[in-house]
Amino acid sequence: MMRQNAEANSATKIFVNLPVKDLKKTMDFFSKLGFKFNPMFTDENAACLVISEDIYAMLLVEKFFKNFIPDKEICDARSSAEALVALSTKTREEVDEVIKKVLAAGGSEYRQAQDYGWMYGRAFQDIDGHIWEIFYMDMNTMPEEMKNKAKRVNSELISNN
Repeated sequence: MMRQNAEANSATKIFVNLPVKDLKKTMDFFSKLGFKFNPMFTDENAACLVISEDIYAMLLVEKFFKNFIPDKEICDARSSAEALVALSTKTREEVDEVIKKVLAAGGSEYRQAQDYGWMYGRAFQDIDGHIWEIFYMDMNTMPEEMKNKAKRVNSELISNN
């Protein structure tokens, strides 16, 4: 199903755009977490945070971000939430490692860990107040009822196309 969606809309990469107050401080924060930046798309107005080969976060100085939303106000991420950015990890331990780095870099844990056995996640706020969820899922230990529901829904979607 996901492959069908990707073929239908031909999207190949995702760029999440987030407003930031101080680009240098924000870049320093994410650098301490181990992220790199693509210099081709980084200047005094924006930094391209590389999350993976096909996933990026564009960190835009608020004044520059405003150019993309002329009829709207920028949400104060410290008091309101417009989106949650969720990133998966390869292991459960990596979730905890990321949170340790976040705290050392000046971010804060947003909520208590959520442990469902097959899925484990934690969340943090970056220095601009944006909420990021870090989670690990072991699809092999997902409850059978969820696996069966997914199979039913996928077969229904395929038969409707």
